[in-house]
Amino acid sequence: MLKVKNVLVSQPKPETEKSPYFDLSTDYKVKIDFRPFIHIEGVPRKEFRLQKINILDYNAVIFTSRNAVDHYFRAAEESRVSVPDDMKYFCISESTAFYLQKYIVYRKRKIFHGQQRFADLIPLLKKHKDNKFLLPCSDILRSNIPDLLKENDIDFKCATLYRTVCSDLSDLKDVNYDVLVFFSPSGIKSLYQNFPGFKQNDTRIAVFGPTTAKAAEEAGLKIDIAAPQPESPSMTRALELYIKKANKNGKKKK
Repeated sequence: MLKVKNVLVSQPKPETEKSPYFDLSTDYKVKIDFRPFIHIEGVPRKEFRLQKINILDYNAVIFTSRNAVDHYFRAAEESRVSVPDDMKYFCISESTAFYLQKYIVYRKRKIFHGQQRFADLIPLLKKHKDNKFLLPCSDILRSNIPDLLKENDIDFKCATLYRTVCSDLSDLKDVNYDVLVFFSPSGIKSLYQNFPGFKQNDTRIAVFGPTTAKAAEEAGLKIDIAAPQPESPSMTRALELYIKKANKNGKKKK
């Protein structure tokens, strides 16, 4: 096991100084850089029109993320649609529900939210089964979401309003870090799109979630750090456990 001196996290730098990544960097004297490997782009109005979806045909909206909120209201504005005051909003979490304040007067609207998992929303949706639901989503919507809606006879329509795109990482020149941290299959795709000749060599690969792990393995990468696990429910905890062990007993990289 080699010591860890630097880490590249394939996400934006945390906006708050209270992020556990900064504590990890300080406590173990490890340099942690942040760089998004992917980003979100809105589907152009012309492309949205090809889906033949009229926003006003639906009296309820299901939001699974803040991105979905942003691009729903963007699509409405670009389509010159005024969203009715009596529109119902069903959000995957309380934080996503509160984010609606960016676009509407929160206390005057019909807003419902789950705890964090999409399955938590199903009982709420079933109480309003007479509604027609619009599901703003990306081009890589997880299949379990529409599957759950179909299983529960929810009248819904998916609207692809944004897509996940590989970021241009050419200014990095290389990815010569001791640890690379990934959170989605798209991040793995971006790595090889930007660095087609990438060789893992001594680089440790950290992944969050089974789909990311699968993408890494299919790309021929060896996974050294994985989360969530019983002992490491978060990525920062998984990194901490690995770095603590590596830097105590490991060898210096030649």
